[in-house]
Order: sequence, then C-alpha cells, then structure tokens
Amino acid sequence: MQPDQYLVLGLFLVAISIPAIISAWSDGQAPRVGAVVAVAGLAVLLYGNLQAPGGYRLADIPEAIYGVIAQVIR
Repeated sequence: MQPDQYLVLGLFLVAISIPAIISAWSDGQAPRVGAVVAVAGLAVLLYGNLQAPGGYRLADIPEAIYGVIAQVIR
C-alpha cells in the first residue's frame, strides 16, 4: 500500500470510532471497541505519515483523500 492509502485508512478508522465512543458513553458503558479502533486508526495514520517522504502537512490531506478515492474508482 502507498502512504496515501495508509493515511486515508487511518483517518477513516478514527472517524468511525468517534460515533462508537459517543454511543458507549451515552449508554453509560466503557468505550472499549471505539477506543481500540481509534488507537488502531491513529497507528495506521502515523505509519502512513512516517512512510511518506517528508511526511504530510495539513494542506496535503485533501489531495491524498481525493487521490485514494480516484484510485478506488478506477
């Protein structure tokens, strides 16, 4: 996989963990699954950032997301 794909996968995992964490807290339970998914997403995101030459800046993220979407559509 390319670093852009790792970055987008990590962002996706973090994004889907947020509703799980909020749902668990609102039910009065510990957000175990959401926390594990968030940590995994952050690890994948960090790995992708370390694999990219020079890392990513905040302005590079939309271009990486659109590039991965274009790869999936092709």
